[in-house]
Amino acid sequence: MIYRIYLLGLAVGYLTTCLFATGAGAAEPLRIGIIGCDTSHVTAFTKVFNNPQAGPEFAGMRVTAAFPGGSDDIPDSIGRVPQYTEELRTAGVEIVDSIPALLDRVDAVLIESVDGRKHLEQARLVIAAGKPLYIDKPVGGTLADAMEIFRLAAEKNVPCFSSSSLRYSPGIADMVNNDGVGEILGCDAFSPCSLESHHPDLFWYGVHGVEILFTIMGPGCETVSRTHTADTDYVVGVWKDGRVGTFRGMRKGAHSYGAMVFGSKSIQRSGDFGGYEPLVVEIAKFLRAGKSPVSAETTLEMFAFMEAADESKREGGKPVALAQVVDAARKTGTKAGQP
Repeated sequence: MIYRIYLLGLAVGYLTTCLFATGAGAAEPLRIGIIGCDTSHVTAFTKVFNNPQAGPEFAGMRVTAAFPGGSDDIPDSIGRVPQYTEELRTAGVEIVDSIPALLDRVDAVLIESVDGRKHLEQARLVIAAGKPLYIDKPVGGTLADAMEIFRLAAEKNVPCFSSSSLRYSPGIADMVNNDGVGEILGCDAFSPCSLESHHPDLFWYGVHGVEILFTIMGPGCETVSRTHTADTDYVVGVWKDGRVGTFRGMRKGAHSYGAMVFGSKSIQRSGDFGGYEPLVVEIAKFLRAGKSPVSAETTLEMFAFMEAADESKREGGKPVALAQVVDAARKTGTKAGQP
C-alpha cells in the first residue's frame, strides 16, 4: 500500500529517555510549552494539566510557557490571541516572544495554532530541538506539509502525535470493540464543517467528523467521492475490504458530533463530544511513554481522505483514489526541496 511505501521507516521505535521519567521520584516537573494562543484549547488543556487535584496520569507535568503567535489573515485566529494569552498569563503561564525562547524553557510542546499553514515551520523548530510534540488539528495546511512533519519527526526520532478530541470521546471510542455492535460493517459520521479560505475544505473543521469516521472504521480507505452544496458536504469512502464509510459535514441547522454505526449484531448511534480531558489524558500518556497512540500512517490516511474529497469536488464528484493524492503530495514536497 502506498502509505506503507511512503512511511517506510516511520515505524522506528521512539526513544524513551529520562525526560519521560516524571513519576513520583522526579525532582522537577515535565515542563510543557504551547505554541499558538488562538484557540480555547490552550486554556482548556492548561486547566487539566495544571489542576492541583488532577489525577495521577498528570503527575509531574505542567504547562509553564506559551508563545502567542496568531495569523493576521484569519480573524478567528488573530482576534482570539489577546484573550487566551491573558488567561494563560493569569493562570501563571510565562508568555514569551518567540518559539526559540519557548524551546529554551520547556521539555515538550503542544502546537495549538489554528492555522495549519504555520505548523510545518513551527514543527521544524520543535523537532530540531528534539522536543516531543502534540499537534492540534489540522496537522498541516496541506497533505504535503503533514507528510513532511511526520517524515522529519521519524528522521530525528522525535515523538509526534496529532488527533482530534473526538477520537477519545467515550461515547465514540466505545463503539470500537463493542460486543453489542459486533464487527463494524459501516459508519455514517457527522460533524459541523465550517470552511476557511486558506485551508483545504475539510481540514479546517470537518476533520473532527473524519476523525470519528476513522476511529470507528479504522484505516484502509482506498477511494473517496464527494457531493458539495452550500450547506452540506457528503463524502463516501470505500475501504479495501468493501466496507463503506461516510462523512456528513454540516453548515446549516442543528450542529452535533457522532455517527451511526452499522455492526454485525446491531445498529447504534454513538455518543457526542465528550470534552477535552480524555484527549489530554492521551497526550499525557504520550509524553510519558514517548510513543504516539495513533500511527502516523493512520493520521496521514485521514488527511489523504480529506484531500481526495477536495479533488473529487474539483472533478465534479468523481471517485478519487487516496493513492493518487498521496503521490501528488509527495511530488509537491519533492519540488519544494523535500526528500
